[in-house]
Amino acid sequence: MTPSTPPRILLGITGGIAAYKSPDLVRRLRDRGAEVQVVMTGAAERFVTRQTFQAVSGRPVRTELWDEAAEAAMGHIELARWAGRVVIAPASADFIARLAAGLADDLLATICLATEAPILLAPAMNRVMWANAATRANIGTLTGRGMRLLGPDDGNQACGDTGAGRMVEPDRMAEAILAGIAGAGLLEGVRMLITAGPTREPIDPVRFISNRSSGKMGFALAAAAVESGAKVRLVAGPVGLPTPAAVERIDVESAEQMLDAVHRHIGQTDIFVAAAAVADYRPASAARDKIKKTAPEMALKLTRAPDILTQVAALANGPFTVGFAAETRDVEKNARAKLEQKQLDMIAANRVGAGSGFDSDQNALTVYWSGGEQELPKTGKRELARALVQIIARRYVTARETAGSR
Repeated sequence: MTPSTPPRILLGITGGIAAYKSPDLVRRLRDRGAEVQVVMTGAAERFVTRQTFQAVSGRPVRTELWDEAAEAAMGHIELARWAGRVVIAPASADFIARLAAGLADDLLATICLATEAPILLAPAMNRVMWANAATRANIGTLTGRGMRLLGPDDGNQACGDTGAGRMVEPDRMAEAILAGIAGAGLLEGVRMLITAGPTREPIDPVRFISNRSSGKMGFALAAAAVESGAKVRLVAGPVGLPTPAAVERIDVESAEQMLDAVHRHIGQTDIFVAAAAVADYRPASAARDKIKKTAPEMALKLTRAPDILTQVAALANGPFTVGFAAETRDVEKNARAKLEQKQLDMIAANRVGAGSGFDSDQNALTVYWSGGEQELPKTGKRELARALVQIIARRYVTARETAGSR
């Protein structure tokens, strides 16, 4: 596609209340110079009329695989070849399942099988449907075939629930469609290893030392990295969070277990992001049996836990390494000291407490690297993760280009 050729977007509309946003998406794509051909499923027509989409797209809307006039010239193949990108927005749980199964039982599913264009999915469904194991398996199948996700977002849903499953808003989606995936596709095929959550260091079989990390930031980063095309492994401490779609998850408890998991996979990693809040100290020895409450005082001897980030950063020919610094004061001073002392490529720092960081759905970060910094203002962790992944992608590409020129 040359710069003078308008982008050609085939927009598939499936059945779901989020279809009311799709005419606005058509308008925003056309405002950015794209040609948009709408294809609707039968279920989609129960929410928005084809006349609406014809008015905003300026093109006849296709709905039927068995349209004799269109199919006389093999219309579904013609549409599949015409498309520069195929975007399904909203992508319902039903359509995602049919696509994963390789069905060709309507026009839109047939086009998806017949096209060689990139396919982008904007899921929209109830939060429980999105978290269902069947949906997550179907998403894993589709992303494994090279399809990319746009969202979903968190927020209020038409059914009254609140959580993940909202379709991405049209303005942001239009930007992502025309630019590539969030992060401009810079992480396409890049292998990323992320740690998330706390660790638990045993005192005895029923007690442990831990911290207040929820793991939400690391899990949001894993989801955002997948959106950007990365192949993601997530080493997770003990948290009760669902695994992001298309992410390989490895569950651990202690710092030692997390270190072992990281070392097993670090040789197949291009970018390492240490978002976990790993214990700094652990009991020197754990009691074999439960410690009984007999004495008025008990002394607990602690020793240093393994420093995973320092070990990875010190590897010869190691990955691009990103650390985190959660501070209660002197955020920039402490973050820059950690950046230098551990010889990291980047560090993301934040002040914890006061409704930000631990135990919160919101956060704010300042990202530092040698010779630069960028502030990311307070927002939801999913949005913040997308912004951070874009910075990581740009710095990673710059680092590779710099190394290649030596």
